[in-house]
Amino acid sequence: MLSEPAYLTARMAAPLIEAHFARHRAASPDEIAGLAAPPEARWVEAVIDVAFWASLRREEGHPPRISLALLPPGQARQPLLFGQGRRLTPYTLLKLAPAVEQPGIHLGVWHDEEGLYVWGTATAIPPLCFVLEVVEPGLLVVKHRRAGGFGKFVNVAVLRGDRLQLVDEGNVGLSDCPALHTFLPGRSLPTGTGEADNALLGLAAAMRAHGRGGLVLVVPPGSSQWQESVVHPITYSVAPAYQGARAGQRPGQLGQQRQDRLRRNIGVVGGFTAIDGATVITQEYHMLAFGAKVARAKASTPVDKMVLTEPVVGSEAVHLHPAQYGGTRHLAAAQFVHDQHDSLALVASQDGYFTVFAWSEVLQQVHAHRIDVLLL
Repeated sequence: MLSEPAYLTARMAAPLIEAHFARHRAASPDEIAGLAAPPEARWVEAVIDVAFWASLRREEGHPPRISLALLPPGQARQPLLFGQGRRLTPYTLLKLAPAVEQPGIHLGVWHDEEGLYVWGTATAIPPLCFVLEVVEPGLLVVKHRRAGGFGKFVNVAVLRGDRLQLVDEGNVGLSDCPALHTFLPGRSLPTGTGEADNALLGLAAAMRAHGRGGLVLVVPPGSSQWQESVVHPITYSVAPAYQGARAGQRPGQLGQQRQDRLRRNIGVVGGFTAIDGATVITQEYHMLAFGAKVARAKASTPVDKMVLTEPVVGSEAVHLHPAQYGGTRHLAAAQFVHDQHDSLALVASQDGYFTVFAWSEVLQQVHAHRIDVLLL
C-alpha cells in the first residue's frame, strides 16, 4: 500500500516536475523514438519521499548513494531482474545501495496496485525517463537522460532538505550574453542538440568531480592575445596543442566512437585542471597549456564589478565586486574575461560550486553564471 509521504518538499516539487516532463514529452521532435512516458506527480512525490528518508540513514557507517529510475522493466534494455520485487522503502534502498553505487547503474522502480516496488537494476534507460539521484544526506537531484545519449544527465530540480531549486530552462538573464548560451538548461533538453553543445558541460562536470577546484580559460582558436593576460614564461605549455576528440574524425565514423573519444578526452583535460593554475583550451577544445598564472594585461584596468546569475527559478541578478563572490580563482577568472572579451573562464570551487565567466556587451561588464545546479 502506498504510504502517506511525509517530506513536504517532495509534495511541493512533484506537480512542477510532472509538468516539466509532460511539457518536454509533448514538445519532443517526432524523430526521437522511445521516449519514456511522463511520470505522474503522486509517484514522483512518493519516490522522492522514500529516497529522502533513506538518505538520512547509514548502513555500516555509509550513507546511501543511489540512482532511481521510474520505469517498467520492459522499457529498460537488458535489465537485471530480481526474482521477487521489493517494496520501495528506506530500508530496502539502504540495503541495496552498496551494490549500485557505481555511475550508470539505476535501481528500477515501478508501481502496481499496492504501490511502488524495486524490480531490479538498469544501465540503459530511455530518454526523458524520470531519474532521482541521492547525492548525499538530504541532497536529491531529479534528472533525465539526453535524447542523444551523450553527456551528463539533464538536471530538472535539486532538493536540499527543505529547499527546492527548480532549474530555470529559459534563464532570460542570459539573453544579453550569447557566450553563456551553451550553459542554458534548455540547450541540454531533447531537442536535437549535438555533442558540441554538451562538451563544455561535460568538462565542467569533470572539473567538479576531482574536488580540488580548478580554472579553465576558453580562448579563440588561432589567437595569441590571451597570452597578454598570463604570467610568462608559462611553466606547462602543450606543444603541439592537444587536439583531443575533435581532431582526426573520419567521415562515416560511428557516433558512438566519437562520443567515446570525446568522453575520454574530456577526462584527460579535466584531470589537468586539478593542477594549481589555469588550464587553457581553445573554443575547439584543443589544450594549449596548464598550470598557467593569470595576470592583468598591461593595457587593462582592475576589474571592479560584475553581475551574478543562476539558472534557478525565482533567482535574481546580483551586482557586486568579484572579490565579494569568491576567492583567488574567481577574481582571476573575472580579470581574465575583463581583459579578453572573446574568452570564457570556468571556475570549480573545492566546495562544489561552479561558475562560468563571460563578457556582456550590453552591460559592458563581466557576467558570472553559477551553474552547479546543472552539474550535481
